[in-house]
Amino acid sequence: MSEFAAVTGVLETYFDGLYHADTERLAMAFHPKAIYATADETPLLHRTMDEYFQVVAKRESPASRAEPRRDVIEAIDFAGENTAFARVRCSIGARDFTDFLTFVRTDGAWRIMAKVFQMTERET
Repeated sequence: MSEFAAVTGVLETYFDGLYHADTERLAMAFHPKAIYATADETPLLHRTMDEYFQVVAKRESPASRAEPRRDVIEAIDFAGENTAFARVRCSIGARDFTDFLTFVRTDGAWRIMAKVFQMTERET
C-alpha cells in the first residue's frame, strides 16, 4: 500500500468516527498524545484526546440524524518519510469544519498528531 493510500485510509476512519460519534474509530485515527485545538473560541480551545473523546461520546451522531456526509479531502502533503499534512472538510449539524491534520508515522502506522480547525455556521 502506498503512503498516500495509508493516510487516506486513516482519513476515512477519521470521517467515519466523526459521522458516527464513534470514539473507538477516532482512537484508531489519532495518536494517543495528539492535540485538538481551535482559535474559534476565546480563550483558545485546546484538548487532549481523553478530553476530546469525552465530548464526542456525549454527542448525538450525524448518522443518527441521517445527515448527508460532506467529507472532502482537499490536500495531502508529505514532508518526509514520517510526517504528513492533510487539509480536509466535513460537517456536523449546521457547522462546517476545515481541519488541518498533521500526521506522524510511528511503528509503521500513520496517525493524526494534531487537529487544528476552523468552524463556520452553514446558512440554511
